[in-house]
Amino acid sequence: MVVIGMASHMTRAALRDFRLILFLLAGLLSSSIPCVSDAAPGGKTEVLPVEKAAPAAVVIEAAGTEQELRGQMRTKNGVVELASGAVRFSLAPTGSYGFIEPKQLGLALVTQSPDLMVERISSSTGSYEIHKLGDGSGLLVGFVGKEVVAQIKPSERPKSVRLSLYSNPFGAAMTIAAVPLTKLMVDQMPRATESRKRDGPVVLDMDLQGTANRKSPVAK
Repeated sequence: MVVIGMASHMTRAALRDFRLILFLLAGLLSSSIPCVSDAAPGGKTEVLPVEKAAPAAVVIEAAGTEQELRGQMRTKNGVVELASGAVRFSLAPTGSYGFIEPKQLGLALVTQSPDLMVERISSSTGSYEIHKLGDGSGLLVGFVGKEVVAQIKPSERPKSVRLSLYSNPFGAAMTIAAVPLTKLMVDQMPRATESRKRDGPVVLDMDLQGTANRKSPVAK
């Protein structure tokens, strides 16, 4: 009886140890399996922490009036007019566009401000159009000369490109382009294209970087 009792006790102890081992193995296995998302189309996909890449520049090489070209750019970028009169870029709905006064744009880019005040309707001559894409990133819309089109179109550039972005068509700058805000570097304010005229297009000289130099504004 003593032998049988000892054997039974050893069996129960071994069973407890076996169950403990199984529990520990199950915990290790579950911690090593990556998280998945059921919302991904076509099945589950691994969720990894990734940094959102800055959008590529968009260029439309077509003839037309200024309004026609702006309409084509808005359609291509999938944006519609802001519903409110004025709002900070970080709080503006995605898929919308507005305008920013040239002085405010210059200050924001020179100081690398994290946010911009965008208006539904242009309130001053020479205001720049800004698009907020579906992913929350921003594009600054203007007009450039044909000589820089081939340099700004590639999504990846080994070095920066120096360009002049006009608020409206002017002289040889008749091609509409949208450049990513997070890739822009400026060291001066926008200036009037014609010093004797207070009204008219303005131009901003800038460097379009190969990679993003700052983060897009995020709503808090």
